[in-house]
Amino acid sequence: NKVISQVTIQQLVGGMRGVTGVLSETSGVDPYEGVKFRGMPIKECLVRLPSVKKEPIPESMFYLLLTGEVPSLQQAEELRTELVSRSSVPFHTLGLLNSLPNDMHPSTQLSIGITSLQSESKFYRALNEGAKKPDYWEYALEDALNLVAKLPMLSGIIYRNKYYKGNLPQIDQNLDLSANFARLIGWEDINFWELLRLYFTIHSDHEGGNVSAHTTHLVGSALSDPYLSYASAVNGLAGPLHGLASQECFKLVLQASDYMGNDLSSHALERFIKKILETREVIPGFGHAVLRVTDPRFLCLVEFSDKNVQEDRLCRVAQMMSEVVPKVLQEQKKCKDPHPNVDSYTGALLAHYGLKELDYFTVLFAIARAIGCMSSYVWDKALMLPIERPDSLSIQEIENFVNKSNL
Repeated sequence: NKVISQVTIQQLVGGMRGVTGVLSETSGVDPYEGVKFRGMPIKECLVRLPSVKKEPIPESMFYLLLTGEVPSLQQAEELRTELVSRSSVPFHTLGLLNSLPNDMHPSTQLSIGITSLQSESKFYRALNEGAKKPDYWEYALEDALNLVAKLPMLSGIIYRNKYYKGNLPQIDQNLDLSANFARLIGWEDINFWELLRLYFTIHSDHEGGNVSAHTTHLVGSALSDPYLSYASAVNGLAGPLHGLASQECFKLVLQASDYMGNDLSSHALERFIKKILETREVIPGFGHAVLRVTDPRFLCLVEFSDKNVQEDRLCRVAQMMSEVVPKVLQEQKKCKDPHPNVDSYTGALLAHYGLKELDYFTVLFAIARAIGCMSSYVWDKALMLPIERPDSLSIQEIENFVNKSNL
């Protein structure tokens, strides 16, 4: 009965900011240190998790989040092999994706594809056959492995269908999830594979209260299987205040670049930002619901860029914005903590390597976030957590409460 969090009326109507109300085993976010995966900061993860070249392979992060242990190279390789063996997509899902209109948003297509996989759910079947609650996690794990394994193929089909990029290659049995996904959408550049390894690692989880993680937990608490739970999460990811943010940020980078023309100076960029703020309250990519410092994930991308990208105009503009925008926002008192977050730089790096279809960015995010959401789903079932059911109040009830309190 120990109290760990109290709720004010301001928090109740303000998105529950600062309210501790979700159990999350896989990661947490420290306001001043950023995300920690199983207690490990990003920098430590990038050093300790097994890699093929330099950046960790996503399978090693998946192992860490599932087990709480840093895998050996052999353990990460065993998980990689296991996921490859589960990567095929059933015929009915392939036919369904091929039937969707090309103008449908890629995230919508991905949600439909994931939902169609529900017919393969071992968790759903086990429930119907009377499985015992202590055993739920085993069936959840099977579905979680299958879902993560199939996401690259699902996403590759969607990319090829929507952007007319030719035939889909076969999964390479010797490559990790990042490299196979890159090949499925047409990229053979090993530096791009490395970027995706970094991207999938740092985007894999971000505590349990964000929209996609919380949605997975909420829907899963009703004993909906992992496919239905994560399809719901993907719908949340499609919102501009969550997974769509990197797309919105990159649009602003493109606008800034066009505005500055040949004058790539901080003064020109400052004029652009002030002009933008005349018509909008926020600049996407700056500030964060939890963080009070520069997002360590942003710093990881900048470091990758500094080592691997030469003379790229849009990357330069994005880095300039990380210095100029906080200054302007602070001057105009538009944001309390206007530090750059990971979304402010993601699009520029992806575009550098040729991935310029902005509405597809959210699909990449969904592949990454499945690693954390599915790990958390398994742990929810292992801990036998109950259905989530908070109480609610109407505005009239709040007013009555306040009036009573003032007596």
